[in-house]
Amino acid sequence: MEWLYVGFVAFILALLILDLGVFHRTAHVVSMREALTWSGIWISLGLAFAGFIYLGYEHHWLGLGTTVDTMTTPTMAADGTAIYNDGGSAAIKYLTGFLVEKSLAVDNIFVIAMIFGFFAVPPIYQHRVLFWGILGALVMRGVMIAVGAALITRFTWIIYVFGAFLIVTGLKMLLMRGGATNLDDNLAVRLVRRVLPVTERYHGERFFVRAGTPASHAPAVAGGAPEVDRVVDLAKRGALLATPLFLALVLVELTDLIFAVDSIPAIFAITTDPFLVFTSNIFAILGLRSLYFALAGMIDTFRYLKVALSVVLMVIGVKMMTHGWLKAWLGDHFNFYVLGVVAGIIATGVIASIATKPRAPAAA
Repeated sequence: MEWLYVGFVAFILALLILDLGVFHRTAHVVSMREALTWSGIWISLGLAFAGFIYLGYEHHWLGLGTTVDTMTTPTMAADGTAIYNDGGSAAIKYLTGFLVEKSLAVDNIFVIAMIFGFFAVPPIYQHRVLFWGILGALVMRGVMIAVGAALITRFTWIIYVFGAFLIVTGLKMLLMRGGATNLDDNLAVRLVRRVLPVTERYHGERFFVRAGTPASHAPAVAGGAPEVDRVVDLAKRGALLATPLFLALVLVELTDLIFAVDSIPAIFAITTDPFLVFTSNIFAILGLRSLYFALAGMIDTFRYLKVALSVVLMVIGVKMMTHGWLKAWLGDHFNFYVLGVVAGIIATGVIASIATKPRAPAAA
């Protein structure tokens, strides 16, 4: 089983190296057409992986399907091995998890857009921040999934805690009002500023520079002290300085950590098979970078998407707490119905947002 994880991680790293080292080697502003193309590529890869999931679990490659899944009642094979997931059930769970995680990632995009706007990150540098931010997110989510799987295996009652948490989170998201945020008051930003001096202006794509390095012509970051580059240069020539791009990266990583606290329990509500949880989660956030550039300019259009996502979280939380009863009522393929309900809720939010979009006033 360990070789499956090694092979999957190697495959993902190869994709990321190809993405950054070949297709996005030079910094440039990502156009809408390019963003939509890459979003389609990443989503297609995630959907195509469902074929591997089906074959692997159907033929139980390297023990796939025999891992304990508390969301499934096992069947016994001829040799006495407990089978928790066959190809069909594993593919449905993977696709449901992929859809839920991809949908929650869209909410993450809204916060990232706010971070980039506050720090006035030039569009040409946003791709680099998102690449390293997603790379860090892959590591963090891998650790959180491993911890979550171990907790559920040892303490099965924690499933109900996760379910209640998702319901409360969905209600909170539904009732919470958005507003302007002063990121200078953020604890992570204040901690970085205390440990490292931060330059006022950007220095290309660099996260760190030495004092005295000429700044780029990019605008000063919001909240930056006036003439900070010149003052630090005179006081500590050659000292290591963080750039505003590093502050943006820190907050992007912190944002994903916060969202992972919601999304990891959501995927465990669908399946507790670690390989299904890990692969669906990773493929869902791989295309987050290109999806950001595709949707960042249309954030105001999807006004009801947050409402739909909050309902999805509550539905998944209820499913997590009543999975035994749902299976007895709907049968072994009840996860297929859950997939349909989640897809329907998200589609309703998108359609309602587009249908009620205010029209621009006609020209005189």
